[in-house]
Amino acid sequence: MEIGIGLDWSLNLTWDQQAELSREAARLGYTSIWTPESTGTDSFQLCAQRWAASRDVTPGGLDTGIAVSPVMYRSPVAFAMSGGTLSQMTGGRFYMGIGTGGVYRPKTRRTMGMPRVSALAMMRDYLITVRGLVAGEQADYQGDVVTLRGVKLGIEPPPRTPVYLGALGPEMLRLSGELADGACLNWCNPEQIAWSREKINEGAAKVGRDPAGIKMVEYIRVCVDDDVDTAKRAYARSTMGYALGHEVPTARERGLGYRGHFERMGFTEELGELDRMRTEGASRDDVADAFSSDLLLNVGYYGQAQGAAAAFGKLAKGLDVAVVRVVAARPTLESTLAVMRACSPSLVTEASG
Repeated sequence: MEIGIGLDWSLNLTWDQQAELSREAARLGYTSIWTPESTGTDSFQLCAQRWAASRDVTPGGLDTGIAVSPVMYRSPVAFAMSGGTLSQMTGGRFYMGIGTGGVYRPKTRRTMGMPRVSALAMMRDYLITVRGLVAGEQADYQGDVVTLRGVKLGIEPPPRTPVYLGALGPEMLRLSGELADGACLNWCNPEQIAWSREKINEGAAKVGRDPAGIKMVEYIRVCVDDDVDTAKRAYARSTMGYALGHEVPTARERGLGYRGHFERMGFTEELGELDRMRTEGASRDDVADAFSSDLLLNVGYYGQAQGAAAAFGKLAKGLDVAVVRVVAARPTLESTLAVMRACSPSLVTEASG
């Protein structure tokens, strides 16, 4: 198993700090640096900058990846151009993760001016066309969401770029096995990782693919601080938007996306109680403080630094690439560095051995 580091916008890093943390990741023995994407800084350019900085420490630089970029923000051709360029620049050290974002929510579709679409059909269309384009193929394709006629990427040689699918539910996981180079998981316990692998293998068997070639990558969030209560609150706040959603969900939405994912892991009753608190006007901090340690430690780690490596190793079982997603306990660079050091690959290996 490889161990990567995940840095996101919540850390409020400057460009100089991004570069220094990339060098520090290389010094600590991480093999890759990952980022999610929203509507902020362009993640392709961020990956290029991080890779370039890591070359100061590691010949050839660290691998770099996006997990994941919502496809509603770019066309398949734009993904292939940006991803292919970065793959060519880094000598094949870039991994491009794509996902649905919140396209299953009517509000999100209205924001983007999108009609109602099948998230599964949309991701099938994107996987087929983007993977074909970066493989140097001419795209002649008509799907439910994407239509391309005679489009070919103008990069020679073809910038063969692994395309991973952000997947939580059974159908997306099977689609990963059928069409993607890998699956990007999130917020999983080891049992959910094993279940995800089963679904990926089912998709691969459907089309006669070797499932061993389909990699599983996952963010595992870690927050460390000498004050455990401070670490817990910061970690719980990072969990809220996923486990609960930004608004109390409808009955239908509870079965979709991350909310459905957490309910499949057995947290329906607790999340319902937290929804009740939100409906009654509880503050964000009050809701964060009400999260149980059982839920939080089921999918990540908060606490003192000396316990982080062992907890991370246990949560990562079954993955091909386990990514330490940094949650800073305090708004300081030292909080980010504390997580990176507490879960350095050598410490995880020692704690797991």
